This record gives sequence, structure tokens and C-alpha cells, in this order.
Amino acid sequence: MAKKEKIEQEEPLEKKLWKAADKLRKNMDAAEYKHVVLGLVFLKYISDAFEELYQKLVSQKNEGADPEDRNEYLAEKVFYVPPSSRWKWIQGRASQTTIGKDVDDAMDAIEKDNPSLKGVLPKVYAQEKLDKAGLGGLINLVGTATLGTKEAQSKDLLGRVFEYFLGEFALAEGKKGGQFYTPGAVVKLLVEMLEPYEGRVFDPCCGSGGMFVQSEKFIKAHQDHYKTGSGKKMPLNLADRISIYRQESNQTTWRLAKMNLAIRGIDSSNVKWNNEGSFLSDAHKDLKADYIIANPPFNDSDWSGELLRNDARWAYGVPPAGNANYAWIQHFLYHLAPTGMAGFVLSKGALTTNTTGEVDIRKALVEKDLVDCIVNLPTKLFLNTQIPACLWFLRRNKTKRKGEILFIDARNHGHLLNRKNRDLSDDDIKLIASTYHNWRTGEGQYEHIAGFCKSASMDEVRNMNYALTPGRYIGLADDEDDFNFPERFASLKSELEKQIAEESDLNKKIMKNLQNIIHEPSRK
Repeated sequence: MAKKEKIEQEEPLEKKLWKAADKLRKNMDAAEYKHVVLGLVFLKYISDAFEELYQKLVSQKNEGADPEDRNEYLAEKVFYVPPSSRWKWIQGRASQTTIGKDVDDAMDAIEKDNPSLKGVLPKVYAQEKLDKAGLGGLINLVGTATLGTKEAQSKDLLGRVFEYFLGEFALAEGKKGGQFYTPGAVVKLLVEMLEPYEGRVFDPCCGSGGMFVQSEKFIKAHQDHYKTGSGKKMPLNLADRISIYRQESNQTTWRLAKMNLAIRGIDSSNVKWNNEGSFLSDAHKDLKADYIIANPPFNDSDWSGELLRNDARWAYGVPPAGNANYAWIQHFLYHLAPTGMAGFVLSKGALTTNTTGEVDIRKALVEKDLVDCIVNLPTKLFLNTQIPACLWFLRRNKTKRKGEILFIDARNHGHLLNRKNRDLSDDDIKLIASTYHNWRTGEGQYEHIAGFCKSASMDEVRNMNYALTPGRYIGLADDEDDFNFPERFASLKSELEKQIAEESDLNKKIMKNLQNIIHEPSRK
């Protein structure tokens, strides 16, 4: 018994909250419940931060401080929370039948007093299908956690809760949930490999904002990078180091992203939404980014390619209308600064596809020396798809390793969380990222490791007909690695048709022979 109690005491806050909140969900769909829970978590956070500063201002009244002056909070980068939106008032009404409308009104009032949150907060609490007793229970549950005080912020409690909940909701929603969530390990690997210390960072299909959150964590974790000649550390505020630009076509996901960035004090003014998407309505047409980090939809066939045949972004060839993979690659390159780098996720099929247009574009990318590194990812990392995935890293203006591409096969790395999901450890991420850095910069020791990494020359890639599958270069059997469903399906179909035709011919011969045998006596 004592051992069980110890385990419960050590369980992280985010897991405790999730278990309790999930029990209150009852029959409500996870996709809808997500906004109910995350909206309340966000409200609790900004109320905690507001209340802490409010009490400080109350104590300074004799010095001229005004606890109801919105400018006092703006100066401290704290959201102003009007009286009817404060957590204490909301929780006091948790048992009332009007609690749903009270919360919706609270969200409206917060948006009116904080323009950066306009149109972002959920107003879903008054809907009839949301059980009001369950909502009251959820409010009381969230009220047990302190999320927005200075101490809580220093421990990143809200960030942990928010990200954990995003992951759990993505898991609960299955395929649809993955639209707004890229697994943390994949995001961290991308950021660790790109090292976006400063400059303009762009994500044209941004999901819930994890790429930028991880960029901020990366900067803080590597603060020794920021030192002046005198040895003094330079400012670490993300706003002082990085300008973020992003676009999202799903309004629901855009709202999640705005909240996810707001809780960390990251400026989201350049986070744009339109329902047409980046291809038809590019919100940052003139942007040339220093870093591009993205996880675009895999093999998207509904990207309006037929309407964009003559688009200026297709500098390396016109992508097929039935698959957006190579349209995304060229969209990234179009927005990349002359010395910029891009890291993004794609399906593995893009590495070997021979579809008209795609193979020519891939050839052009190689010949222009834009492809820097390809990483083969383990299976089961993504919650929303079983399609094998890989990471691409593109770099303009290579100063070192010209005419070479680094191939890394990480399929044997990571560990299973359960039967369906895998994760990469910090050691896995460090190994992959350091291999790339040592190879790219020449500052560390790089060596070819059979079965893991290989630096291939352009001639070697030409000899492979521009296929970019790591297994072909590092010495692993690549049958599974090169699996291309359309090609395999066509091959099997052809074999089956041939077999059916042969069986048909055989059946005809057998029937003819039977007929000859039957009629033979009569001829005698």
C-alpha cells in the first residue's frame, strides 16, 4: 500500500489533471472536449498571473498603483482579466445552471480587453450537450492547480500541462487529432538539428505551435551561445532573438496555436489564418526566412494544384496536381533566405517517387546542391498516420560539404510507449543531431557508421537515379525502406492479371481436351 501511495505522490501534475478531466468527459467527443478543457486551463493561467500582479498593485496603492488600470498589466506583459472573468468569480458559480454562459461571457470579456486574443478563445460552454454538472466539476478540478504565478511559470507548469493535453487529445482523436499536433520528439529533433538561435522562423502549416515553443526552449537551454565580447550574456527573451511567422488554414488549430504561444509570452501577431491555405493565399508573400520548420500534410491530393500550374514558386518543376509533397518543398525554398535552412517532415515515398514531375524536381534539387541531409525516422512516431516518414534538411549557399548529402537511418532508434506508439529519447535525439552538426560544420568528429550514417557524393546519388532513401547508401537492406505503395500495387495488379490470363488459357485447354475425350468414342 505504501508503495502505491508513493507512486501517486510522484505522478506529474499534468497526468493527474488529464486522468481526472478525461473522466468528466463522459460521452462527449474528444475533438469538442479539447476546447472545453484547454480553454479553462488557459483561463486559469491568465487569472493566476493577473491575480498575483493584482495583489502586488493593491499593496502599492499608497505609492499610486491602480490594480484596475489595464496599462499596469500591459507594462508587465500580463493579460488584464476583468472582474467577471476572474477565476475566483467563475469557480464561485461552478454549481450554477448558468455556468456555461458565464464562462462564454468571461471569454468574450477577456478578448475585448486584450486585442491580441481577439477571436482566439473558445466560447463553447453554453452548448446544451455539455453537461453543466460535469463542467462545474472540471472547473473545480482545474482550480486545484496553480499555473500562472511566477513560481509556476519558472517551472513551466502550464506549458507541460498544455502540451501533455494536446498529445493526449491527439491520441484520443486518432487520425484527425494529428492535424494539430506533431509529436514532441519529432519537433525537438528538427529544432536541435536546425539550431534556430536567432532570425526569422517560418512555418506555413503550423498546427498548434509546437515548433515555436520548442525553439524558445532550445534558446533557453543553450544560453551560453549568447555572449558578448565582454563575456556578458545577451538577452534571452525570444522576442529579442527570433521573429516568428506562420500560417494555418484550420481555424480551430490556429486558435490552439495562438493560445499555446500566448501562455509563453511569445508574440503571435504574425500568426495568420485563412481557410484557403498557404498555396492559394500566401499570408507572407514577401517573407524570406532564416529557418523554416514544418510538418505539412502527407501526400495531400486536395491542394488546388490544377489552379497553380504557372505559379512562380515552381522554380524546379511543376508538382503533380494529385500530390502536394513537392509543392510544399518548393514553397519552403521560395521563402528561404539566401543563407537559410529548412527542416521538415514528409512521407518516405517522396524520397523515391518516379511520378512524372516529382522525380525531375528531386533531380533538380540534388543538382542545385540544395539537399543537405535526409533522416529516416522510426515507425509509429506519429499519432495520425502509419505512413512511414522522413526528415528533409535543405540549405542554401553551402559553405562546407558542397556536393554531398548526409544520410541518416534512425529506424532502429526510439522505444515503444505502447503497442501503437513509439518515442525518441533525448539520447536518440542528441546522437542524430550531433552526427549532423559534426558532419555539417566540420567542428566535431564525423565518421561513416555502417547501418546508421553515410555522406554520399553527388555522383553516388546520380548512380542511384536520384533516389534519396538512406538505406541505399548506408548499407542496410532497403526493400522495406523503399516501399512505394502505388508502384507495388501496380506491380501486384499486373502480376495478378497475368496469372488470371494464364489460368484462363489453361482452363480453355483443359476444356478443349475434355471435349476431345468425350467426343472420341463417337468418332470411332
